[in-house]
Amino acid sequence: MPQLDTSTWSIVILSMILTLFIMFQLKISKHHFPMNPKPKQTSPLKSNMPWEEKWTKIYLLLSLPL
Repeated sequence: MPQLDTSTWSIVILSMILTLFIMFQLKISKHHFPMNPKPKQTSPLKSNMPWEEKWTKIYLLLSLPL
C-alpha cells in the first residue's frame, strides 16, 4: 500500500492562503467607501411663540401655602 506524499502540502496551503489574501485585497480595493461626513453649520431657528415673550411661572401643588 503506497504512502501518501505530504511533502507538497505545506506549499499548497501557503500558496492558497496567499492567493486568497490577494484576491480579497483586490476585491476590497474596488469598493468606494463614502467620505467622512462633515458637521453642518446650522443656525438655530428662533420662533416667536406667545408664551416665550411672557414670563410665566408654574406653581407646584406642594409649593402652595396651606
